[in-house]
Amino acid sequence: MTANHAEKILEVRGLTKTYGGEAKKGAKQPTPTLDVLKGIDIDIYRGDVVCLIGPSGCGKSTFLRCLNRLEIPTGGSIKFEGIEVDDAHIDAVRQKMGMVFQHFNLFPHLTVKQNLCLAPELLKLKSKEEASKRAEELLARVGLSDKANVFPKSLSGGIARALAMDPDVILFDEPTSALDPEMVGEVLELMKELAHTGITMLVVTHEMGFAREVSNRVIFIDEGRIQEDEPPQELFSNPKHPRLKAFLSRML
Repeated sequence: MTANHAEKILEVRGLTKTYGGEAKKGAKQPTPTLDVLKGIDIDIYRGDVVCLIGPSGCGKSTFLRCLNRLEIPTGGSIKFEGIEVDDAHIDAVRQKMGMVFQHFNLFPHLTVKQNLCLAPELLKLKSKEEASKRAEELLARVGLSDKANVFPKSLSGGIARALAMDPDVILFDEPTSALDPEMVGEVLELMKELAHTGITMLVVTHEMGFAREVSNRVIFIDEGRIQEDEPPQELFSNPKHPRLKAFLSRML
C-alpha cells in the first residue's frame, strides 16, 4: 500500500554497498569486504510515511544515507523526482531532501534561528528577511518560538532545520536513539504531526509503536535486503519471514 501510486518520488534499483576490499599500502592482502546492501529495489511515493526496521547492522542507516549520497553506493541507481542521484545532481537533490540525524548536527555556535536561516541564505533560495520569517514560522510549528535565540540542544531544532529548505522528503536516521527518555515522546509527537501534513518521510526507527501508528508502510531489512514491505497492520499481525518473526518477538 502506498500513499499515491501516481506520484513516484524515489526509485531505487539494484542498490549495493560494499565496504573494504582496498589494497592498503604495504599490505599483502586487501582489506576484507563487507556487503552491507545486496541489491535493494524499492519505489517510494509522494506522501508515503515509511518506517525502516530491522536488527542493528542490517543496512537500514546505510540505505538511508545512500539516498542522498552521504554514503556512495557501490552499485545500482537512485532517482529522486526523476533525477539521477549522482555527483552531478546531488546539490539540487539535497535542497529537496532534508535529513535529521541521531545527533542533530546543528552548529552549536549558532542560535537555533541562525541554524535555520543559514542554508536558505547561503544558497540564495531566500532573502535574509524571507529566511527569518520562515524560521519563525517553523519554530512556532515545532513549539520552539521561545528558543529562537538560544543555542541548540534538542532534536526539535534539528527537525525545524530540515524543514527550513521546504523539502519534499525528510530522512530520519534513528532520531530518538540518542535522546533522554523524557524527550522521546515529545519528538515522536512532533513527527506524527509532520506525517499528517502529507510530507514524505523515511524513518529508521526502533520505535515499533510509532511505526504501527503513523506509517503507511513498514519495511523490514535484514542481511542487506528488503525482506518484507507491508502496511503496518499486515506486517505486525501477520509477519511472514522467519527473521521478522524473531525480530518482532524481541521488540514487542
